[in-house]
Order: sequence, then C-alpha cells, then structure tokens
Amino acid sequence: MSQDKQQRQRHIDKAGMLSIVRQCELLEVPRSSFYYKPLGESELNLELMRLIDEEYLLHPWLGVPRMTTWLRKDKGYKINPKRIERLYRLMGLSATGPKPNTSKKGKGALHRVYKYLLKGLKIVRPNQAWAMDITYIPVQGGYLYLCAIIDLYSRYVVGWSLSNAMSADWCKQTLQGAIARHGCPEILNTDQGSQFTAYEFCDWVTHPERGIKLSMDGKGRAIDNIFIERLWRSVKY
Repeated sequence: MSQDKQQRQRHIDKAGMLSIVRQCELLEVPRSSFYYKPLGESELNLELMRLIDEEYLLHPWLGVPRMTTWLRKDKGYKINPKRIERLYRLMGLSATGPKPNTSKKGKGALHRVYKYLLKGLKIVRPNQAWAMDITYIPVQGGYLYLCAIIDLYSRYVVGWSLSNAMSADWCKQTLQGAIARHGCPEILNTDQGSQFTAYEFCDWVTHPERGIKLSMDGKGRAIDNIFIERLWRSVKY
C-alpha cells in the first residue's frame, strides 16, 4: 500500500456516522486492505474455527471435549482436543457451564475481577447499563475480532471496532469512542476475559472522574451477558 493510501486509511472512523464501506469508497481505500491482515492459520484451522463458531452460537455450553467429539463424529475430522483447545483460546471461547477453580487465582496482580451487578436489576433508562464483548468474525482467508458495546435499555450498539488481535488497549479505545459519543454508562458489564480484567482496562474504566461501575459475568457463563450474545447471532447468521 502506498504512503498516501496509508494516510487515507488512518482517516477511517470505525464507529463513525458513515459505514466502513462508504468511508472506504470516499477515501478510495480498498476494503480488503482495511479489514484483512493475514494471521498465519492453516486452511484446516480456519475451517474448524468456522464450524466451532457456528456450533458454539447454537450450543454455548459445549466445552473442548464435547466440541471435539462433535467435530469427529458429525463432521468427520480426525483431530485431537489440544488443537480444539488452542482454537478455543484463539477465538476467546469458553463453555457456559460451571468449571472448577473459577476464582481470581492465577490471573495475577495485573488483573482484577468484579462482581456481577445486573442480577435482578431493572433497566429503566439509557446509559444505565452497557454490555461489552468480543467475538470472532471469519473473513476471506482469515479472521478478525469484533468488539461491540450495547446499551441494555435501548439495545442500541453504542460502539464497535475490528482488530486482528485482542488487547486491553483495543478494548479501552473502543469504549473511549462510545463514551465520547454517548456519555458514560453507570454500569459496564463484561465477561472475565483477560482483556477486560487487565489492570490497564479496569483502572481506566473505574477512574473516579468517570463514575463507572464494572460488572463481570461469572467465569464461563456467557448466559449472564445474554443480550450481547443475541447480538452476535444477529451479526453473524
């Protein structure tokens, strides 16, 4: 890509008023160069990721052993659980059923876990509670991660962005964009993914000047963030 084209690409606002497609057209930037960055996965792994993603959306309680069994028996793949375990980690997935050792142990001093605050809470106004999550998005020849934030009262997507890697800084920037446009929520609910439990993310969100309370799903319980799980189904299929 030429230097001039790279400069134009930087002008694209991932969560602006115009769609990414329209912004790319106006700036004469190919959508493929904006979205896709090769990530080095084999064709087999990309196909397995697609199948895992489709089945997981239908049955989010499936862990690595049961997903491996399904891929072997129903789809005919000769694979071992270690491969599927790696792909689960790569895709940011975990089964929704309870697991042993779901406490904070092992996350380390640079990670924090917060209580789940939405149970029994009546959502009656915009910005009372937002939900934020990351999902895997297959694209031609690879994949990307989509981070989205929805207002749990209006069910409106207040912020989103795409990346080829999951990081706390990326999540923070996505949230900053949403807050710049819509103001701060009273509560932000996430899962216990390492991007959201990272000190860098938690410290910024809970800073007194913002007044945001962090809420986190029970580990491995995607059902706690049910509204954004429904969004993923709508976005993908």
